Amino acid sequence: MRRTDTIVIGGGQAGLAVSRCLHDAGGDHVVLERGRLGQSWRSERWDSLRLLTPSWMNRLPGLDGDDHDPDGFLTGPALVDVFERYARSFGAPIEEQTTVEAVTWDGGRYAVVTDQGVWHADHLVVATGHCMQPRVPAFAAGLDPSIHQVTSPRYRRPTQLPDGGVLVVGGSATGTQIADELARAGRDVVLAVGEHTRMPRTYRGFDIFWWLREAGILESHIDDHPAPSGASRSPSMQLVGSPDRRDLDLGTCLAAGVEVAGRLRDLSGSQARFDRSLADAAQRSEARMHRTLDAVDRFIDATHLTDEVDAPARPTPLRLGRVPDGLDLRSRRIRTVLWATGFDRHYPWLPATALDGRGEIRHRHGVGALPGLYVVGLRFQRHRSSSFIGGVGSDARFVVDHLVGRSTREAVAA
Repeated sequence: MRRTDTIVIGGGQAGLAVSRCLHDAGGDHVVLERGRLGQSWRSERWDSLRLLTPSWMNRLPGLDGDDHDPDGFLTGPALVDVFERYARSFGAPIEEQTTVEAVTWDGGRYAVVTDQGVWHADHLVVATGHCMQPRVPAFAAGLDPSIHQVTSPRYRRPTQLPDGGVLVVGGSATGTQIADELARAGRDVVLAVGEHTRMPRTYRGFDIFWWLREAGILESHIDDHPAPSGASRSPSMQLVGSPDRRDLDLGTCLAAGVEVAGRLRDLSGSQARFDRSLADAAQRSEARMHRTLDAVDRFIDATHLTDEVDAPARPTPLRLGRVPDGLDLRSRRIRTVLWATGFDRHYPWLPATALDGRGEIRHRHGVGALPGLYVVGLRFQRHRSSSFIGGVGSDARFVVDHLVGRSTREAVAA
């Protein structure tokens, strides 16, 4: 049995950011990581993946960043190296290979049971991130067992998959990147797409994330969102962090030979059925993209940057063409279904009183429903940038400030 003031669960960017903020505040703490530091970036990413955000944006608290290529996009192994150097820079107290099995709260203190022993603490910060458990629909069980199924965290490269075609399900950043890679490797690819967000990689001469930051869009607050409960479930932007800064969207996928279908609504044997909503979803995506670019244009006009940037050329309108309602996977020689359908959070070790009816942590701006319970790293937790590497620090500082203030108030009361 070991004792500390704060237990941080998760050794990725969120957990490291919290650890650094606690270190700066003089807070006694430990970080519990189920695998190695940055485990998901080590074992749950495909080989060719690069970050969607340029390096200048990936600043953790107290980290100046690697400025030798600020506009480049880090690979997974390079990011793990950044995490390791960052942890060493302040002596982060990380307990690796430590899996949390249960958490109890007795009304004043937390007991965290792990496979390496029990920890006790006054505060608990859940920093396991937004992408925990791959989401796979129940109807996946109806797929012909001779057709291989794999989730995106298990995908590594095209040669890993059985010979033949691939049905990629999910049209956000992950699904479009994997579909594009498979098509370029010569595979027959069908991409099933529901709601999605199209965005150009660069606009008016600068990376789209530079504009989103400068125009204040990334820092828009959850309290100002018209539908806060749905903000965290909005689809990620269709982007790829390639050195040539190319665009990636349904249009470029079509040009690469990918067949695009609507949202997958059922699988039965080798029969795949798609809904007919893709045209409407694509129209909504185009409208969202243009609203964002309109906001960028207004920012350029308001700050008198017009003569400093390129002309406002918009992406070519998407032309879908024929969209299939159904597909016989066997006749198309599609031997793999790859699920890129997002993630759910999963906290079987937390007290039920800490969770809402959907199994999500009950919180406001990262401050949990139980005293001393916090969460960091969720999508749109406080700001649109909350789950980004460069955005998690703001939430970490907010949570640690609240935690330290709580400790101070309790000390004074005692």
